[in-house]
Amino acid sequence: MTHDIERFNSGQVVPAGVPFPEGVRVGQMLYLSGQLGNVPGQLKLVDGGLRAEARQTLENIRTVLRGQGLDLQHLVRCTVMLADMADWPAFNEVYREFFGSTPLPARSALGCNGLALGARVEIECIAALNAPR
Repeated sequence: MTHDIERFNSGQVVPAGVPFPEGVRVGQMLYLSGQLGNVPGQLKLVDGGLRAEARQTLENIRTVLRGQGLDLQHLVRCTVMLADMADWPAFNEVYREFFGSTPLPARSALGCNGLALGARVEIECIAALNAPR
């Protein structure tokens, strides 16, 4: 069975000229590129540190998903990259704000050095188009 591959970039999260799409749709799966806490449409991080970046990162993910007719409940997997694992508790507080009682996607996290734009957090996700609403 073959699937069409659709790459998309609305320009609402990252500028349209970046050398990667916001995501790729393959069949019933959506693979999002890693998202940062950048000001929508700009290659500039929001001010305010880890919590502010985490909130904006999750808002950016929501924006990308909504552009495809989906929302956070469609996420099935997230990979969280933190510049400092000491930020893990603060990140989790923000993460819970976004998901509330929604079933959480599978998730892994890792500490890494040198995220784009000097970010404190980056998240990449996979969504299923037919995930329960």
